[in-house]
Amino acid sequence: MTSSISTLPKTAVATGPAGRAMAQPMDAGLLEGLQEHLGLERKASAAYWAMALWFAERELRGFAAYLMQESHGEQHHAALVADYLIARGQTVDLGALPAPGQQWSDAEALLADAFRLEADVTTSLQLLYSMAERAGDVRSTVFLDPLIQGQIAAENEAAHLLGRVRFGRLEAASMLLIDGELAAAQKPAAALA
Repeated sequence: MTSSISTLPKTAVATGPAGRAMAQPMDAGLLEGLQEHLGLERKASAAYWAMALWFAERELRGFAAYLMQESHGEQHHAALVADYLIARGQTVDLGALPAPGQQWSDAEALLADAFRLEADVTTSLQLLYSMAERAGDVRSTVFLDPLIQGQIAAENEAAHLLGRVRFGRLEAASMLLIDGELAAAQKPAAALA
């Protein structure tokens, strides 16, 4: 019978760049992709905040509150990615963010940008999932599964809101109706009160 006793000291464990213990090294390409996705989530948060401000400036508080909640959600997603990187023994890279756009011709143009933003985030997550599968990194696929599911739902919601605004053809009455529905569905936003 062969012995499975290691010659390494019992306290020896693999560590990541910050010295944190890690159970499995992370593929370099996947790590880079996760860092880039973290930046994308942060950019999305800033973009949604700018969109919320645009609606608030036009007295559409329901749209503003909805988009501010989306901004908080994207920041939360960035935090989940950062927590995951730390859990995997990696260092989180918070690079500089460009200022978000703040000019739109109308609500439809703004909401079209919101939809494209959601689609970009969905694509990024799907690419990460493929990278994790190719690397045999089950930990990452398990982490990404609920994010992708939630992202597909967010993309669907953005498409629905854009469709409703398009259907109303930006008429004041339809915009106020949608704004009221959004306001009723939101928790009070202290930042917008």
